[in-house]
Amino acid sequence: MPLIGSIVFNTFFYISLIPITLIIVSLYFFISTKNLQYIGSLWIKIVLKALRIFCRVRWRVEGIENIPKGPCIVVSNHQGQWESLFLQTLFIPSTTIIKKELLYIPLFGWALKCMKPITLNRLNKISSLKKVIKKGVLKLENGFSIILFPEGTRNSPEKGIQPFAASCGLLSVRSGLPLLPICHNSGKYWKNKKFIKSSGEVILKIGNPISGNDPKIITEQAFNWTKETYQQMG
Repeated sequence: MPLIGSIVFNTFFYISLIPITLIIVSLYFFISTKNLQYIGSLWIKIVLKALRIFCRVRWRVEGIENIPKGPCIVVSNHQGQWESLFLQTLFIPSTTIIKKELLYIPLFGWALKCMKPITLNRLNKISSLKKVIKKGVLKLENGFSIILFPEGTRNSPEKGIQPFAASCGLLSVRSGLPLLPICHNSGKYWKNKKFIKSSGEVILKIGNPISGNDPKIITEQAFNWTKETYQQMG
């Protein structure tokens, strides 16, 4: 039953946050961010395995061959927690662009801070955008991919794909590295802020890298691909 499976999974998920947080925080001063991410990705894989076992949520990835060998800017639609976790297992080393408030969440926020994400202050968008671009380019130059959700917030599956912020295109042009568009339907099965998980198969598609000299144009190209791909998923 979905209720029983969800109870077991959610209990496991939140309890497992305690040991992984302690491990990451305790190793923060002794190993590299990249190695911390490897440790974190192992925990994520265990969590997603539990999701598959207890809630019967499967997933299928298409276009894995489109991932560049070097760093890139990963732009994905955002529906919930599933993609926030799963994408970190595909791109190592990487950093995420997140709202600053996430760092204040007990346990999860502590571990997240150790991964050195780029934080976004929504109260001061102009100065925050400048910081994101500056730090993002530096991260990319150091070999880290950037994972961001250019819709700016989580959206329900029924809302489809919302417009992308041009910051992703600007980051691509400034760094000279491509956008890598990703589309999925995870919100159908791990609904945002919902306790009950629904069984089914998450489809995640990876598009071809997008490059160019105009931030608006390449942002629009990534948005159009994501929107069309999502519509095809039905």
